[in-house]
Amino acid sequence: MDELELLKKDWKKQNASYPQLTYNEIYKLIHKKSSSIVKWIFIICIAEFVFWGLVNLLIPDSFLEIYEKLHLKIVLNVFYILHYAVSIGFIYLFYKNYSSISVIDNTSLLMKKIIKTRKTVNYYVYYNIIMSVILSVIVNFVMFSKPDLLLQVMNPKNLVVDADKFFNIMLIAQIIGLAVTIGFLWLYYRIIYGILLRKLTKNYKELEELD
Repeated sequence: MDELELLKKDWKKQNASYPQLTYNEIYKLIHKKSSSIVKWIFIICIAEFVFWGLVNLLIPDSFLEIYEKLHLKIVLNVFYILHYAVSIGFIYLFYKNYSSISVIDNTSLLMKKIIKTRKTVNYYVYYNIIMSVILSVIVNFVMFSKPDLLLQVMNPKNLVVDADKFFNIMLIAQIIGLAVTIGFLWLYYRIIYGILLRKLTKNYKELEELD
């Protein structure tokens, strides 16, 4: 039983020999916990943005040369610009959620802000997963639409290979890679943001009981 549950239990005791906690005292505790959760959502989003930015900077040029040969560098640059712009937009929304929820002193407004924060997080998760799928589809479409170029880039030593078998293996590898990536992203968001959202949902239910 956490601190809030203990305080609620004390608040409901009618025959306690010590002063009972008021509605406002319990509300302030729920408000403080909700504000802290939304702040952590904001911090984690910034940390993700910085992390992926550093990862992109550390990608070796030799790896990017493959995409340049496949005429995918422009596609990737456009995607990265769009992705960073949208990510900054989400960071701003998370900041707005935190700054607005930290000054609320009304139960109904706090409940609305909790719902809004949950929706923003869900949109953020869906956006990242959907964009990963879209980027993979576009990249693979461009790659496989030029089979001769793809074979040349992936087989620079001009080894004798069965083209059909090569493309089948390549396609299967891409599908498996995409499935693993989506699975990892879903698991990550499910654990990290899922824990925070469950806490927010719990706070929302506590407010419903108090309201």
